[in-house]
Amino acid sequence: MHLNLPDKLYYKIGEIAKAFNVKTSLIRYWEKEFKTLHPKKNKNGSRLFTKKDVESLKHIYHLVKEKGFTLEGAKQKIKDERKLGPEQTSGNQSVISRLEMIKNELIQIKNQL
Repeated sequence: MHLNLPDKLYYKIGEIAKAFNVKTSLIRYWEKEFKTLHPKKNKNGSRLFTKKDVESLKHIYHLVKEKGFTLEGAKQKIKDERKLGPEQTSGNQSVISRLEMIKNELIQIKNQL
């Protein structure tokens, strides 16, 4: 999934929700449910998501919304991937990200023709 986010250190929850096309309440719910997701909070209590948080959200979104996992199933899948090690899971994720970028570029070329 390619997100249309500017290159920043921190993203507000509204920016993240808009990029994923979901409600902010869903992101807050996922934050409670998934241990891998832990945004910082400023003095006002607003959530500030890092790029690592965005990658975790991408993975959760992919499992739940695109693959159709239940929340428990997605939690178990993430737990299993941690046991495999970061070299295998991040390798797969980087390949998927690269393929999605190529797909988007091809769609843009097709639309220009």
